[in-house]
Amino acid sequence: MSTAIITRRASSRLSHLASLRSLSSRAASSLDADVIVVGGGHAGCEAAAAAARAGASTLLVTQRLDTIGEMSCNPSIGGVGKGHLVREIDAMGGLMGGVADAAAIHFRLLNRSKGPAVRGPRVQADRDLFRAAMQAALRRCSGLSIVEDSAEDLLLLDEGGVGGVRTGSGRTLRARAVVLTTGTFLRGEILIGRHRRP
Repeated sequence: MSTAIITRRASSRLSHLASLRSLSSRAASSLDADVIVVGGGHAGCEAAAAAARAGASTLLVTQRLDTIGEMSCNPSIGGVGKGHLVREIDAMGGLMGGVADAAAIHFRLLNRSKGPAVRGPRVQADRDLFRAAMQAALRRCSGLSIVEDSAEDLLLLDEGGVGGVRTGSGRTLRARAVVLTTGTFLRGEILIGRHRRP
């Protein structure tokens, strides 16, 4: 993806954020943040950091502070399938590439003997170092606050749209935009043919 396309997309997102601010009829004092991001995994960390970089006051809501940036049992970043995504995130100022470099224990270029179209840089990371580096990167984001609580319900507005979240502790957090990055944990189901199970 070219830098011009990435720049246009970033500008479009910034324009959208500005329009959200101007279209809101609610008083700013009634809001807890401009943006609430639910989930502290890879997508949630990147979404929260991106919103904060764009100038939005941002709340990252996660069930446990100590699991922000937790990696799966396969602690690799990049590769043939996802390497391009990591580079695009990095080009837009994202955190994943730098955090992966900080936690790296092994670098490898996959498919080196094949053509450049199927080569993929991959890093194996120390899970504890990655988690710590991601948490440190988020702490450095100006305008980003982290809330340790579970998001139990969305706050739906009478005029349509979402206006925030209700948490497990009974708090109502209000925002102009809510981003759900709960991965497969939002009442996920396994579908095998016609059989369905939670």
